[in-house]
Amino acid sequence: MEYLSNGNLRLPKWAKRKIGSRGSIHKMKEVLRREGLHTVCEEASCPNIGECFSKPTATFMIMGNVCTRNCGFCDVTPGTPKLLDPEEPLKIARVSKQLGLGHVVITSVTRDDLHDGGAGHFGSTIKELRNAIPEASIEVLTPDFKGDVSLLEPIARERPDIFNHNVETVPRLYSVVRPQADYERSLKILKSMKSLEPGIITKSGIMLGLGETREEVLSVMDDLRTVGCDVLTIGQYLRPSKGNLPVVEYVEEAVFAEYGDIARKKGFIHVASAPLVRSSFNAEEIGKVIKRKDN
Repeated sequence: MEYLSNGNLRLPKWAKRKIGSRGSIHKMKEVLRREGLHTVCEEASCPNIGECFSKPTATFMIMGNVCTRNCGFCDVTPGTPKLLDPEEPLKIARVSKQLGLGHVVITSVTRDDLHDGGAGHFGSTIKELRNAIPEASIEVLTPDFKGDVSLLEPIARERPDIFNHNVETVPRLYSVVRPQADYERSLKILKSMKSLEPGIITKSGIMLGLGETREEVLSVMDDLRTVGCDVLTIGQYLRPSKGNLPVVEYVEEAVFAEYGDIARKKGFIHVASAPLVRSSFNAEEIGKVIKRKDN
């Protein structure tokens, strides 16, 4: 690994992304702002925003852009969120149809202030999308709902094609990376969704470069397979701001490839493992997974 004169790790060449077509990016942002919608691409400072917005592809972030938690890796603003917009599910469905999206990803900030953690809002959004673009596949990336698995029912009832909940890191690092979360709780959420609706593809993701060991990464893979997780994403943690956790290591691309091969051998039906992989990056590829599973 290379270091700068100030002692920080030198950013690898692969981390320097092209911003994509400015015209396409502007058009996407214009549509989103007109409807008062947010994307995780913008709020979490995703390095792939140029490529995704140029397709156009976006992962909608519902329930506002302020999170009730403050994870060490995340660039979403923590604080006290505003009231829910009851029209948001309809707005997302309308914009998705306007953009001609074939695969829609819905995620959210964590809303521990709401009695149902926003599960009902997720359900309503899926329902409106089904009505507007019935041919599209739908993926949701949810928080852990404080481990209350009964709150998964409004989501399971609307049958998204993919249910995603990220474990993010290895158990040992939770106290630093996700201090308000719990590893076993996240596993329980994935297991419970699979029990409620066995036909739903479950998905999770992990970041590398925060100080985890190889043995810990492989153990997480085993834990995810034990709870029936179907799809795995593995990417490099990149520090979004000075207020976030520092990068401990930039993992070699060959290591990501190796982890991908190992995960496939462990039984995951689809694996994306590379430095710039993010949970919803190139999410339209999941459509191929759905077709394979249906066949």
